[in-house]
Amino acid sequence: MDRKNWLRKRNRLKYKIRKTTNVHKLVVFRSSKHIYGQVVHVEKGLTVLSCSSVDNDMANDLKKIKSGKTEISQLVAKKLSDKMKKNKIIDITFDRNGYRYHGRIKAFAEELRNNGIKF
Repeated sequence: MDRKNWLRKRNRLKYKIRKTTNVHKLVVFRSSKHIYGQVVHVEKGLTVLSCSSVDNDMANDLKKIKSGKTEISQLVAKKLSDKMKKNKIIDITFDRNGYRYHGRIKAFAEELRNNGIKF
């Protein structure tokens, strides 16, 4: 029953996101240990940029963090926002993929906003 409700909520969110006029959307996925973010070009359906806590270039930065998953998600968001600025992607649509806006998802979104990404 819980899975049906989650899918219903996710489809409702995807429908609202399809109505937006932005060219790029940021899709966030979180597992029990890791967090992933990817920027997708809406019209072409291609992934433009991605960053996750599993990437090899994040390994050194993640070793410094000892506290928790929210700090890891903030670090991933900072790295992703730097990549987005290099590619001149400033205005996006944030797709939280059916997850509630709290905890790691909220930390991820707020870190993006603090680094100058608009959504």
